[in-house]
Amino acid sequence: MNRILHKGMQVALLALFGVSTTGGAAAAEYTLLVEPSYNVQRAVEVYQPLAEYLSKATGHKITLVTSRNYHFFWRDVRQNAPVDFMFAEAHFTDFRAKRFQFEPIARTIENTSYTILGSDQLTNTTLKGLIGKGIVTMPSPSMGFAMLLQLFPDPVRQPNLMSTAQSWRDGVEIVFAGEADAAIVPTWLKDQYPNLVPIATSTEYLGAAISAAPTVPPEAKQAVKDALLKLHEDQGAYEVLAELGVTQFIAASGADYDGDEKVLEGFFGYK
Repeated sequence: MNRILHKGMQVALLALFGVSTTGGAAAAEYTLLVEPSYNVQRAVEVYQPLAEYLSKATGHKITLVTSRNYHFFWRDVRQNAPVDFMFAEAHFTDFRAKRFQFEPIARTIENTSYTILGSDQLTNTTLKGLIGKGIVTMPSPSMGFAMLLQLFPDPVRQPNLMSTAQSWRDGVEIVFAGEADAAIVPTWLKDQYPNLVPIATSTEYLGAAISAAPTVPPEAKQAVKDALLKLHEDQGAYEVLAELGVTQFIAASGADYDGDEKVLEGFFGYK
């Protein structure tokens, strides 16, 4: 058989079975679990652009997976429910790395902390002044809820923790409605609410990370990592970062988050 014709048949067969002729891996489907910092509908609006960008940049199909709330998310994390990638705060990142060998591959360049914003009707805008007052938060074991417990370590002298918010912004709206005295929010949000009083800011942690399950092939893991690291250079993908409220992803490793799982020690299911 003519060598050129034979080569052409090889290429056609490889393409038919989804194998790259440039040495790359065949396109595959992967799932991306995101933390439930929003209700499901809003989570899709925020995170779907990221899934679509990664699909386009890697050639793989990245399917978004959302959780109804933190109860279901935490259950799935501690039971290691099957998922290929996870985008979550430091304590969840370290927990899954330690327990189930997930590998952090990229994180937001912005670090994470949480700030308590008090109503302008409060007469005592200190932590002591909030004891017995209503503070709204996302449910446990969200980082915001955990940070409230750090700020109020004495169980006898605590505010009334109202874990009813469906998003961090929702907590602020509850304060504006007069149904709570304060809310805890990611610190990057506080400047958007000049009518509220910043009372205290939590310990700072590294930004949320995208981790890969040990079952993800190395070449797919690298493709997702490379796509994340160059995301900020893609002018056509501006919406992705804008929805996430971050400016850039940088490389991450398990060592970056070593010890952060301790934030979860006091929560059900940790041990």
